[in-house]
Amino acid sequence: MAQFETVIGLEVHAQLDTDSKIFATSAVASGDNPNSHTDPVTLGLPGCLPVLNKRVVDFAIKAGLATNCSIEKESVFARKHYHYPDLPKGYQISQYDKPICLGGYLDVKTDEGVKKIGITRIHLEEDAGKSTHLETEDSSLVDLNRAGIPLVEIVSEPDMRTPQEAGAYMRQLRQIVKYLGICDGDMEKGNLRCDVNVSVRPVGQEEFGTKVEVKNVNSFRFVERAIEYEQQRQIAQIEQGEEIVQETRLWDEQRGSTKPMRSKEFAEDYRYFPDPDLPPVIVDELWVKKVKESLPELPDQVIARFKDIYQLEEYQAERLTEEKIVANYFDKAVSRHNNPPVIANWICTELFGRLNKEGIEFEECPVSPAYLAELVELIDKNVISGKIAKTVFDEMFQSGQDASSIVEKQGLKQITDTGEIENVVSEILAANPEQVEELKSGKEKVLGFFVGQVMKATKGKANPQMVNELIKKLTNG
Repeated sequence: MAQFETVIGLEVHAQLDTDSKIFATSAVASGDNPNSHTDPVTLGLPGCLPVLNKRVVDFAIKAGLATNCSIEKESVFARKHYHYPDLPKGYQISQYDKPICLGGYLDVKTDEGVKKIGITRIHLEEDAGKSTHLETEDSSLVDLNRAGIPLVEIVSEPDMRTPQEAGAYMRQLRQIVKYLGICDGDMEKGNLRCDVNVSVRPVGQEEFGTKVEVKNVNSFRFVERAIEYEQQRQIAQIEQGEEIVQETRLWDEQRGSTKPMRSKEFAEDYRYFPDPDLPPVIVDELWVKKVKESLPELPDQVIARFKDIYQLEEYQAERLTEEKIVANYFDKAVSRHNNPPVIANWICTELFGRLNKEGIEFEECPVSPAYLAELVELIDKNVISGKIAKTVFDEMFQSGQDASSIVEKQGLKQITDTGEIENVVSEILAANPEQVEELKSGKEKVLGFFVGQVMKATKGKANPQMVNELIKKLTNG
C-alpha cells in the first residue's frame, strides 16, 4: 500500500426537492403505488414535448454558488442514449459539453487539516425509473414514478487520496444541499447517492492509473469501504502482473466487496447530441443575482457566527451545525434565554444523548427550544440545581411539558433560605463529630461527605454553593 497512491473522484447525484418533475407536470413523490406519477412526457409518448421546470434551474444555480462555481450564461441539454427498460424514451436528458456550472471547489476539513477539493462541473439531468428484478420469476418489474425526477450531478476533480477524504467531502456536500433546501439528503431512499471513481498509481507517478467506477453507493460508510476494497483489489492485481480493466462495478454491502457490472462506457457510446426539443438555458446576471440574494447562511458561515457571537468552542459549533434543524433549534433557544454556552452543552450532551438512546430523530424532538431555554434559565436563577435540572429534563422529554410546570407540580424548587439550610447542616455536623474533627484538621475530602449528606437530607434541593459555605462557616466557628 505504501508504494501506491489512490486517486479518487466522486460523482454525487442529488435529487432536487421540487413538487413536479424536471420536464413534466407529474408529482415528485415516494412510497406511492408504482407508476402512479406518470404522464405522456415521462412515458416518452410520440409528439409530447418536454418543458423545463424553472425551479430546477434556480436550485442548480444555488448549488453552484454554494460550491464556488461559475454559473454559465448558456447551458444545453443533450440526449444520452442507452437502452434499458426503466428509460422509456430510449435516452436520458442530461447536460454534456455545456453544463450549467463549472470550476468550483470545497474546502473540506480532514484529519490532516483543510484540503481544497475541486469541482469540475455541476449539471442537470433527469432520473431514470426503477427496475425490480424478481428472484422467483424470470422477469422484472418497472416503476416509472422516479423517471423524470430532477437531479443535479456534482462532479469532483480527482483530488481525493484516501477513503476518509472522500467521506468528509461527501458529508460536507450533503450538509450544503440540505442547508440550501434543494435536497433532503436522504441517502437511504437514494435521494443522495454517488458514483465512486477509483484508480491507483505508483507513488511519484503523474499519469493516472486505469479508473474503475463503483455505481450508486448510498451511504458515507459504504463510500469509504468501497474505496478501501477497490484500492486493495487493484494493487493486488498490479502486483500479480495483471492489468486493471476499465469497468463499472457495483458495491455488494452484504459481502463488503465490489463486483463487475459492465464494461465502462465512453462518451461516444452514449451518442450525445443537443436535445432538439429543448432550447439552450440562458441565465443572465440578474437571475444569478436574485438567486444569490436568496441564499441562506451556509454551514461555514453559521459555525463562524456561533463562535464569534455566542463564544462557542469549535467542537460545539460544529456539532450544532451538522444539521440545519439543530442550528435553528439552538438559535431559537438562545433567543429565549441568553446563555449560549450552557444551552449548547445541554443540546450536545443531554438532548443528543437522550434522542440517540431512544432512537428518535431530531425532527421529532419532544423538548421545544423554548422549554430547554427555560430549564437553563431556572438553573441560572437558582430556582433549581443542576442535579434537579436533569430530573426535570427527563420529565420534559417524557411528557413534553414545560420546565416551570414540572418544578411547581413536583415541588422541586431549590432551597435558598439560609436559615433552613443552616438547620440541616447543623444537624448533619452534630451527628458526625469524628468527620467534623477530620475536616477541621485539614482533610478537605470530608467536605464532600457533608455536602452529600445535606443534599440527601434535602432531596437535592439545597443550594450547593450555600451548603458549602455554611459547612465551612460552622466547622471553623
